[in-house]
Amino acid sequence: MNHPLFDRILTVNLICSTAVFYAGARIYILPKIKEMNPQVLLVPILILHSFRHLGLMFLTRGATYPGMPPQFAYPAAIGDFITSVLAFIAIPFTVKNLRGWRFPVWVFNIVGSVDLMIAIVQATIYGAPAYMGAAYWIPSFWVPALLVTHYIVFVVLIGKGT
Repeated sequence: MNHPLFDRILTVNLICSTAVFYAGARIYILPKIKEMNPQVLLVPILILHSFRHLGLMFLTRGATYPGMPPQFAYPAAIGDFITSVLAFIAIPFTVKNLRGWRFPVWVFNIVGSVDLMIAIVQATIYGAPAYMGAAYWIPSFWVPALLVTHYIVFVVLIGKGT
């Protein structure tokens, strides 16, 4: 089954899943941001992103097929791990509403957003989708949720409601 369309299925999954997550955020979260306490909204997002250590799966035999391009796997795995640590570090600052709590949240959100953009580009450049194996769920489901929640964090940090 070697057809050019099959090379783009992950792209379709990524776009469709992002649209679904965004629709949910647009209906349930974004209209209420101005009336919500930022900490109440941000802590669950930080907890979600603390699980990004799961991106290390790209380095694991059995989770990916042999031949996974290291030019994609290592930066994606390490970037996800660093982002998970940054999100986890930001949790107590945010929960306790400590002075300057926004700084670790900004750092996490910028690093995490850039990491996802780089991973998406490198996966495309190096043909990583063909080697995803069991790790396919990460870019088809997990990354769209992460992209939308990064957007929500930016909206909260900038202070805009919709």
